[in-house]
Parts: sequence; C-alpha cells; structure tokens
Amino acid sequence: MRPNIDTVTAWGSYAQLEVEYDPQLKALWYHLAAKGRPCFNLDLLAELNRFQQRVVQVNGDDHADADALPIRYLILASRAPGVFNLGGDLQLFAGLIRAHDRDGLFQYAKSCIDVLYPNAVNFDQPLTTITLVQGDALGGGFEAAISSNVVIAERSAKFGLPEVLFNLIPGMGAYSFLIRKTSPDTAERLMMSGELISAQEMYEMGLVDVLAEDGEGEMATLNFVRRHGKRGNSHMAMRRIAHCVNPITYEELIRITRIWVDAALNLTSRDLRMIERLVQAQNRRAGFVEAPGARAMEGHG
Repeated sequence: MRPNIDTVTAWGSYAQLEVEYDPQLKALWYHLAAKGRPCFNLDLLAELNRFQQRVVQVNGDDHADADALPIRYLILASRAPGVFNLGGDLQLFAGLIRAHDRDGLFQYAKSCIDVLYPNAVNFDQPLTTITLVQGDALGGGFEAAISSNVVIAERSAKFGLPEVLFNLIPGMGAYSFLIRKTSPDTAERLMMSGELISAQEMYEMGLVDVLAEDGEGEMATLNFVRRHGKRGNSHMAMRRIAHCVNPITYEELIRITRIWVDAALNLTSRDLRMIERLVQAQNRRAGFVEAPGARAMEGHG
C-alpha cells in the first residue's frame, strides 16, 4: 500500500529542500534551498538522496498502470535568487586536495553521481524528470540541470562549466549527458571553453527543450506537463528506446569520476588559489563577508 501523500510530512523533513506536490498534474516539485553558498554541499546531497528514495517508495514497484502512479513528473528548481546552482563545494574540494584525501574526493563525487544517475534514468519508472533553470547553472549545477529528461530555462539563465579555469574538468556526468544530447565535439568544446552560455544558445544546441521568458518559467513548466501528459505513453516508449540504444550506466559515471579524482589530485598551488578566488566570488554572491584582497570573478562562480 502506498503512503498517504496528501500531507506535508509525507515527503520527509528537509533543511535545504522545499517540496510541493501537485495532485492534479501528479507533479512533485523540489526546490534547492542550500544553506550558505548555493552549491551541492554534503548535507544537501544527503537530503537529495533521501528525497529520491522517498519518491521511489511512494511510486512503488507495480508500474503496470503508469497512469495510476502518484508521481508522473518530478521537477527540480531553485529558491536562490538569480541562481539555479553554482556547482560543487569548491571549498571542500580545495581542502581535500591539499590534504591529498583521495577517498574523500571520491566519496564526494560518488554522492553526486548517486543523485544524478537516478534522475538521468528517471528512477527506472514511468515518470519524467524536469529541470527548471531560473538563473545561473554552473559546474555541477549545469550537470544537474541536463541530467533531467527535460530542461526548461528562462531567457536570462546562464550555463557554464568553469572547471577548466582552475585546470580541472567537470567529472560528475557532464560528458556523458552532453554526448547523448549533442555531438562529442560540442561536448568537448563546452567543457574546455569555460565560457558562459546563454539559455538561447543552449536551446539552439538542443540542450534546453523549452525557452521561457523571464518570470514565466513556472507557467511554462506547467504548460509543458499538461501537453506532455496527453501523449505520455508515446513519450515514455521513446525514452525507453533511447535508453536501449544509448544507455547511461552507473558504472560509466563512476569510471569517469575516478579520472576526475586523479586529475584533481594533480592540481598545483596556483590552481588551488584560483579555486579559492572562485569560492570568494560565490561567497559574495551568497551575501557572505569576503576575505580581504579577493579578486572579483563574477560570472564564473
């Protein structure tokens, strides 16, 4: 028997997530509300993992009648003004690298994969994962956004993979997700440029599915769900075919993560200082007190 999902407590209690269920559309919204810098800190990753387990529990194992499932759409968004997510916890990265803590780096990266992979394969259930991007999606925020089946972005949103600026690469799914939506050449260019990409450019590359005007992202998402639901069976069948032909596997993501860990441990003191400057830029954006002498790098953090 499925639990009663018409109560606030049905989804659990979270410090860095806000959850809202729309019973009419069978859509479950979850908004990132990270404490401090709007990045994927360890506590947020743990909450996301716990939330995802709850989603699977609520929908259950019997998918014979997909229309009867309580959750047909899982929608990721953010509460941070002007920011979807700034990516990995760079301050944690720098500390682990300085300590030569290989296991700590791997465990952090694995925690990211453990929430991105289920989203990318729609939890092996007949539901559709959607990301609504309002603001900047950088680094791991970019990866989280494009891990969903559908990406909706407001026109002023910006996307980017800034890891190359401190001599690293994104290692938690960027390449795997990009080459399945674009070409390997485009994936490599996006990963190695470090440049910001507009929502319009992302839409033209096929990485954003719906481009909305500023302030209209939520309505665009609701409209998409209504249209999508009318042909939900055909959409789900097409997704299953795509997964058969070009599947994303957990093992692939973990192998890439191990390469990322090796590369991270090769960073120099100069590279680490660049990371620390990016952290300072993120702190300013989150309203923290900036350390003296920090150099502005807005637009890359």
